[in-house]
Amino acid sequence: MIVRVLVATLLLLLTGCTNLDNEQSGVITGGVVGGVLGNTIGDGTTRAVTTVVGILIGSFVGGRIGSSIDKTDRRQVSRTLENTRTGRSRRWRNPDTGSRYTVTPTKTYTKAVNRTTQPCREFTTEAMIGGTTEKIYGTACRMDDGSWKIID
Repeated sequence: MIVRVLVATLLLLLTGCTNLDNEQSGVITGGVVGGVLGNTIGDGTTRAVTTVVGILIGSFVGGRIGSSIDKTDRRQVSRTLENTRTGRSRRWRNPDTGSRYTVTPTKTYTKAVNRTTQPCREFTTEAMIGGTTEKIYGTACRMDDGSWKIID
């Protein structure tokens, strides 16, 4: 769950809507998600401890994932969503980080937004980062400027 939220948030950087770098975004998102999860695990006197531990672990994991997703990877995701047929996968290995990704569009549809339609795609991403493989599910829509924005 944490990894899914982190990767989806980091892939939001496809739109270039933030001045934070990927690692900073990952640390922040991971900390928030970890804190929320830690808070739900603890009860009474342990709630504060589990919340802090959740923040620390989430921040660490988020920063690690964030630092591994760079411009090359975002560009590859965007190309995959734009050019790859539904059901087909596109794989790549980032030469700088060594991370490996496989993105597969699983459904294509249009969504009505402000009297226009946007093409949207559901997709799965398998990311192997630091020897650990995670599978993430998401949905992205193409914006008017041609960029893809994660909506779920």
